[in-house]
Amino acid sequence: MYKRFDKLLSFGRRLLRVDGQLDDIAVNQGRILSELNARKTSTQITDYEFKVFSQSGEDGIIQFLTSRLAIQNQTFVEFGTEDFRESNCRFLLVKDGWRGFIIDGSTRNIERLRSSGYYWRYPLQSRIAFITRENIGAILEESGFDKNAGILSIDIDGVDFYVLTELRDWKPSILIVEYNAVFGRQRPVSVPYDPEFRRTSKHFSNLYYGASLPAFDSLLSGRGYALVGTNSTGNNAFFVRRELLNGKVVARSVEDGFRESGFREGRDERNELSWLTGRARRGVIADMPLVDVVSGVELQVRDLGD
Repeated sequence: MYKRFDKLLSFGRRLLRVDGQLDDIAVNQGRILSELNARKTSTQITDYEFKVFSQSGEDGIIQFLTSRLAIQNQTFVEFGTEDFRESNCRFLLVKDGWRGFIIDGSTRNIERLRSSGYYWRYPLQSRIAFITRENIGAILEESGFDKNAGILSIDIDGVDFYVLTELRDWKPSILIVEYNAVFGRQRPVSVPYDPEFRRTSKHFSNLYYGASLPAFDSLLSGRGYALVGTNSTGNNAFFVRRELLNGKVVARSVEDGFRESGFREGRDERNELSWLTGRARRGVIADMPLVDVVSGVELQVRDLGD
């Protein structure tokens, strides 16, 4: 029995070594891609996309922005990271040595992170918490970071807009928010606030969550931010403080920056992928409530129009 246990333990250690070696290869490839991107002159952020640890091309976009903006504090705060293996800021942590503070509501996810081979190697803090607009301010104070952080990345698949409204004192150089492209490019709308909001249980389709790109733009433009673009998959938007903009990082309108999401994550009532795309996704959640965050008017998804 002990020999079998020793073999399992040895096998686990070998897997961890292999996993670490694969990470090293990925990071080195990312370094090469960063160098190649440095030669480009485009102001379109999607031209700089590449993936190392991010879900899509966010790693490349973040490298583009951080290398071309005068950022005072090399710190990041990221919500909704799961175990941080796939996240917006991990490559920034490993490659550039930024300090980070991450938050996830799952004890299992944070325990997996803290037991990872990279957690002790880099200046990273983690916190287990289910985020609401009532608790987010106090949680971020625990980071010890200056409120002029380098990056704030929000992806909690729910009441993201309302959480962001509570962070008026935080003025990161770059803000990354996940928008729901199903809500379109016209109306500044969000799901109504619910501190217990959980995307997977709020509606079987998994399509009802978050806020539209115009909603985030309406809030952040009033706080001195400019939209500089979205990723090519149509779910993450990048905002930069206006005083940091330059000839390489430029402001874009919502109409210009909006991208329709191409991924098909919708579910049917049996929790199987429905493969719906485009406007067909709205039909499934047509009777679900929304709030116009500018006027306060209550409406339903079916009222969004084009």
